[in-house]
Amino acid sequence: MTYSAGGLIQATDYNGFVSTTAGANVNGLWSTGTTDAGYGQSALATVSAAGTVTASQWASLVNTISSMASHQGTTITSRTAPVAGNTISILAALNTDLASLTTNRGFAAAVGTEITSFTGTTSKTGTTGIGTSAWAITFTHTITFANANAARYFWNAGGLARIRFSKTVDATDADTEWNDLANTLCGQIYISGRVNGTAQTIAGTSYTGTTKIGGTGTPNTLATTTGWYTLTTTDTIIYKQFADTAPYTGQYIQVQAKTATSGTQLVLTTTWYDPGGSTPGSTDYISGGTATASPFTAFGTAPATVVTLIPPSSTYLSASWGTPSIAAATV
Repeated sequence: MTYSAGGLIQATDYNGFVSTTAGANVNGLWSTGTTDAGYGQSALATVSAAGTVTASQWASLVNTISSMASHQGTTITSRTAPVAGNTISILAALNTDLASLTTNRGFAAAVGTEITSFTGTTSKTGTTGIGTSAWAITFTHTITFANANAARYFWNAGGLARIRFSKTVDATDADTEWNDLANTLCGQIYISGRVNGTAQTIAGTSYTGTTKIGGTGTPNTLATTTGWYTLTTTDTIIYKQFADTAPYTGQYIQVQAKTATSGTQLVLTTTWYDPGGSTPGSTDYISGGTATASPFTAFGTAPATVVTLIPPSSTYLSASWGTPSIAAATV
């Protein structure tokens, strides 16, 4: 590249910064990109080989780089966008800054407003189980994006799926331990994109792919490095927590995740399982209760698993990911 202090700014120099320099160009991050790179914003235009690079074009480049850095929380070189009529000077460290933005492409300094509405049922309001027999409740949540690119933009820009559990009715022996498992041991489970194959720092918190926040229990399974980009169309167990008090230590809450419909859906299957067979004088059946309503603001009293979405911030990006939907079913 001829780009250096005192030299002329050529179309090939500018086009490299915009779209052709491998691993360090604006459009690969800002626009459509591929797989775990791309925010879905309007691409910057290149300049013809014999064309003149204008101050307006340089200003667009500088401002777009600044917007990406602000979105990510990445520190870059301070620079002022050129103004028409002034001499356009060489801008230092553009390659270095674009390389940093590429490395940090999954980071986000802030998040958007949580999506809490869902269709269907996310609670089991009736009694589950009989005596000391085994039983299971299955909660299925299907998150659907408008298309595969919208899904990519959501995860690339710092989107999260959030999974929470609750049960508070306390009328049987088993109720007490299930309440402890759901409300105290489990905490909250977050799924992130795992962009660039590494943890993403989103709003100051590190998300590794599958991340547990809160809860006093030590999971028996926590697939920390499994996120959107490592999921397949086959269910993967990303989280499993057993109860901690006899005679109920065989009961657990488990979450499985997979993609579906050509990368437009995330399907989460949560199983609450009790193997039955507790000691004489104990019971394995649990009570129902009141439902958890949409939009989610607080849990009802019945066994429930709630999935919400935390979209990326749209302060520096347009919301190219749209508004994903959440459909819930409980069996």
